[in-house]
Amino acid sequence: MDDDQGEANPEAAGMTAGWTIDGAAALRQFGTAPGGLSDADAAARLATAGPNRIEDREERGWPMLLARQFLGPLGLILVFGAIISMALGDWLDAGIILAILFGSGLLGFSQEYRATKAVAALRAQLALRVTVRRGGKEVVVAAETLVPGDVVLLSAGNLVPADGVVLETRDCQVTEAALTGESMPVEKTPGVLPEDTPVAQRSNMLFTGSSLRSGTAAMLVTETGKRTEFGAIARQLRKSEPETEFARGIRHFGTMLLKVMIVIVLAVLAVNQLLGRPVAESLLFAVALAVGLSPEMLPAIISVTLAAGARHLAAGGVIVRRLDAIENLGSMDVLCTDKTGTLTEGVVRLDAAIGWDGSPSAEVDRAAFLNASLETGIANPLDEAITVAGADRKFTVGEVRKVDEIPYDFVRRRLTIVTAEPGAGHRMITKGAFAEVLAICSSLRKGGKDVPLDDKSRAALEDMVREKGTAGFRALAVAERRVRPQAKYRREDETGMTFLGLALFLDPPKRDAAEALRGLRAKGIALKLITGDNR
Repeated sequence: MDDDQGEANPEAAGMTAGWTIDGAAALRQFGTAPGGLSDADAAARLATAGPNRIEDREERGWPMLLARQFLGPLGLILVFGAIISMALGDWLDAGIILAILFGSGLLGFSQEYRATKAVAALRAQLALRVTVRRGGKEVVVAAETLVPGDVVLLSAGNLVPADGVVLETRDCQVTEAALTGESMPVEKTPGVLPEDTPVAQRSNMLFTGSSLRSGTAAMLVTETGKRTEFGAIARQLRKSEPETEFARGIRHFGTMLLKVMIVIVLAVLAVNQLLGRPVAESLLFAVALAVGLSPEMLPAIISVTLAAGARHLAAGGVIVRRLDAIENLGSMDVLCTDKTGTLTEGVVRLDAAIGWDGSPSAEVDRAAFLNASLETGIANPLDEAITVAGADRKFTVGEVRKVDEIPYDFVRRRLTIVTAEPGAGHRMITKGAFAEVLAICSSLRKGGKDVPLDDKSRAALEDMVREKGTAGFRALAVAERRVRPQAKYRREDETGMTFLGLALFLDPPKRDAAEALRGLRAKGIALKLITGDNR
């Protein structure tokens, strides 16, 4: 596919721009329906449109990877030295120099080629998967198989896998910083906009490279792969990988050596001419002297040393794509790491459900179970831990019916489920980050009664959460409120709630985590923890 075909320009294909028509017209234009394409239609369109992938500039094939091994100053010096040796008739020296050059180059090539293949296989395993409607059913497919006309379902935390028209949304806030540079989230809603509306103001469109910060959305895919807006930007900004400090040092050394050789050649040639020596003989002598200064074994020593380091790292499960990156790793003085699954086991379990005084609370346990069981937003290990624990306790939803849901988002950091029970009206159950849930509560459940939530009670709850966090627990707050039935519930309805208690989760540290941290500290490497959990 050439660059012209890759432009994000629907008019060029004789189609109306997606942001200028409503959802129904967009569905007709792309020959699909709210229930999505059939599997046969999707397969046919995939064969025509190609995979939904922005071409990776690193996929240049093995010839470019091989050539890169010989393009440095040291490699060029050795080639020059071999040529001079041939010119002087010293075929043995020329053969030795070329053998060293090609041996070190092939060693580096073989290591990087294997690493490139391993990374490609790893990418295939970690490929983004999305929920789409196919034939009226919701199925999960690889993002690379999306085609124009697919209907994609998104929720808070999801990456947008293609460009598309918004069909329906619910409290949908999207971060488009990668596309527009705007750090604040923007709201997305269905609608019709003028044709000259700039990308940053197309509130009825979703774009590759953005992500949902809150709410849910259904999107009709209009462009995929290089034809997306993000694909067009990626081509304009395409540039080579930044050079590592090690590679820069070797290049500077080779350049310096080359300059020294040039100076020596010119100086020796000038002296010989002053002494009346023949020009040809003087030139060959000067060049031979300069080439003799070149460290023929240095490229081989570098390749062998770095390859040995790569094999050592591979034995520990680390893939090294470029050999010269090993020196950067060895120079590390700060390590940034996440927590879950790296320092901890990555298997979260519900340890306890407690009330305001820290004692076990069946009421909190049951409320958290209903919230986790009935929510349909972001799939996460905390909800899974709650439902698994509830199943162990023989909890069921029973006659409780879900009326509405106020989805989780990364600003409110809470999720609310509205339920209906026979003869009990509507009940809002909120679960989320402690501070955000406490902020919407005006009362506290004590001994089955609701009492005002004063400053003293708030301080006591904050102390309890701080104590549990210090002990390694992650706490989610649970609150509820009985409300009069209404047709639809919004974020503004999350107010005046009653604080029930906390659901405590535990993800224990790995057995060797402490030893690893001590080892890093002993080597002078500082650790920075990157986590969204309790401070």
